[in-house]
Amino acid sequence: MPSPHRIASRDLPPGAVRRAGPWAVGNRDGEVFAVSRRCRHQLADLSGGSIDADGCLVCPWHQSTYDVETGAMVRGPQGFLGLHRRIPGYDRAVRAYAQVLRLRVGRARHDGDDVVVD
Repeated sequence: MPSPHRIASRDLPPGAVRRAGPWAVGNRDGEVFAVSRRCRHQLADLSGGSIDADGCLVCPWHQSTYDVETGAMVRGPQGFLGLHRRIPGYDRAVRAYAQVLRLRVGRARHDGDDVVVD
């Protein structure tokens, strides 16, 4: 069995998202989660993302939004490459293939002073 990936709980306050090995680990008001780190749009590192008001993970590059319980993209990208605006029809196409290529969902849990992803 592979060794778990850890991050200190103090480094993961509510609303934060951090990197723990291949995982983007976040804290939704005390509930921790882990998903694979690469956005399905242009492979941005999701550990640099944020958590929105609905508790979804938001990509730092083009604001694609993911359900952290299922790994599904719930809102497509709001831009492409250097463009940071909505492109009609584009987010729908990305969401379609992202339904097949969902983020992996890890098991995150508190373990003493750490958050561990198994």
